[in-house]
Amino acid sequence: MNQFINATVFTGEEWLPNASVRIDNGRIQEITTATFTGPDDETVVDINGDYLISGLVDLQLYGGSHLFLNDQPTPDTVRHIYDSHARNGTTTLLPTIHSTSLEVMQQSMAAVATVRNENPFGVPGIHIEGPYFNPIKRGAHSMAYVRPPAEGELETLFSTNADIIRILTLAPEILTPEQFQKIKTLKHANTLLSLGHSNATYQQATAAFNDGIPLATHLYNAMRGFESREPGIVGAVFDHPHVRSSIIADSYHCNPTSIRIAYRLLGERLFLISDALFANPPRPDFTLEQFVVHFEPDPNGPDPSRPGRYINNEGNLAGSAITLIDCVRIAVEQAGIPLNNALRMASVIPAEIIGLGDQLGKIKPGYVANLVQTDKSLQTKAVWASGEKIA
Repeated sequence: MNQFINATVFTGEEWLPNASVRIDNGRIQEITTATFTGPDDETVVDINGDYLISGLVDLQLYGGSHLFLNDQPTPDTVRHIYDSHARNGTTTLLPTIHSTSLEVMQQSMAAVATVRNENPFGVPGIHIEGPYFNPIKRGAHSMAYVRPPAEGELETLFSTNADIIRILTLAPEILTPEQFQKIKTLKHANTLLSLGHSNATYQQATAAFNDGIPLATHLYNAMRGFESREPGIVGAVFDHPHVRSSIIADSYHCNPTSIRIAYRLLGERLFLISDALFANPPRPDFTLEQFVVHFEPDPNGPDPSRPGRYINNEGNLAGSAITLIDCVRIAVEQAGIPLNNALRMASVIPAEIIGLGDQLGKIKPGYVANLVQTDKSLQTKAVWASGEKIA
């Protein structure tokens, strides 16, 4: 049994100054502002007034410090990705693959399934981003792989480890009605469809949201934008009463003002993702067949709020070089989102989206003891996963 004292706790709902948290068997037992009196063998961790927040939940990232799932779809790569992000406070994540062959998709799913069995609350599944995209909005995805489903491909994709797919991003307008219906029929109940890399009109996007797609992938990026006579996908997201959308707050994919506007319109329908290609520190370059990217430092010089970006050989953005706690900090400092709301966008909301909101994302009795200590500037100082210190 461990006891955390002198903490400024964000429970996921409110701030508790001078609070204490007790954990046992990997779960949170009690939160109080009174003084604990525990057994003599209880380990006491003094947080010294720092923030103690729930472990963050990132639903889209591709690599760790140097390994990339598309390149090496193995359990060791998945473990490396988790370890790289967990030490920054992301204790739950969906390893993500970009558009690729069916074989690599299946290998990646099997690798994630292996690690999920070891670490079900750390790696609860995979995010498959593509390849069923509109080529016009493919972004950095390789044209060699962006495609509609081939004959029999969907049956094969969902034949094994279908429950490991937690999010499947696709462009509905490139599917036939029969293909879209087949995906909805074959996919596991745990799998959420997300609209992304799409050139759908407002009417097409709204119809898709009303017909079984509850999410949109990285708002503004790789989607038809908002115009006066064609509100596009962005307008459909803003206008819909229920659809939720991820957003990349890295200072490159979205202007902070655009993030603030989206937050004002969507509120808790908006959540943060890192979209990290590599992190800790960013790998300088990477080549995988036609997928060629390099890290480009910010031209204005070193700035922790603008750490640089990945660009492909066509000049398109190809993922970020940060972790989710950086997104929280940028959302607060540059977009002006209140800290408690930014933290919810990186913990409570994504945990709810993947059906784990009753166990992850909050510091609350019964929840998994994923805890992160940060200073007041949101620099990570220590991380615990299921009550065990990992960083």
